[in-house]
Amino acid sequence: MKSSRVAGATVFRPRTSVWFTGVAVVVALGGLATVIVEQGAAGLLTGWPLVGVAYAGWWLFWYPAVVFTEDAVTLRNPLATIRVPWSALIDVDTKYALKLVTPSGAYTAWAAPAPGVWGTHAGKPEHIRNLPSTSYGPGGSVRPGDMTNTDSGYAAYEVRTRWQDLVESGRIDVDDPGGVDRRWNWPCIAGALLLVAVGAAAPALGS
Repeated sequence: MKSSRVAGATVFRPRTSVWFTGVAVVVALGGLATVIVEQGAAGLLTGWPLVGVAYAGWWLFWYPAVVFTEDAVTLRNPLATIRVPWSALIDVDTKYALKLVTPSGAYTAWAAPAPGVWGTHAGKPEHIRNLPSTSYGPGGSVRPGDMTNTDSGYAAYEVRTRWQDLVESGRIDVDDPGGVDRRWNWPCIAGALLLVAVGAAAPALGS
């Protein structure tokens, strides 16, 4: 897992995001270099789909994140960005991925999926200790998706810890939960559609 501070916010991404993004970019650059060597500069007209590969890697793996600020937690997914005020949060689930439950609905984080078999077996006792109280089920049980060595678990730990601190310090007004703000990522979507269109037209332009 990887988190960083950016302009007063904490940004969480899975550790694998940089690897998957890097692979996509390397594949695209390698393909473009091959096309240029074989076809010269004219090959760039037919190499546009490779640019789409790099863009897809960035859009699907690097762009998504869970962003924590003082007043809200934001799920930046490929298609939409959802801002959930801390006061609107009523539950946190990790069955399939980090999911924030609010009075108006539940919202899932693309950047914080629950673990597969390997991630579950990689868990150690320390990954289920000293979690926020809401992480534990009956008999002190913990879901695999709540272990802090997993993407969903680490993100959930951050959400629950911050949320619990705000509740206990009285900084959340339960009578005024605030509204969830969901916005479509139109610039990203438009970029993807443009690359698809250019990639479809590229063979005709290169002929």
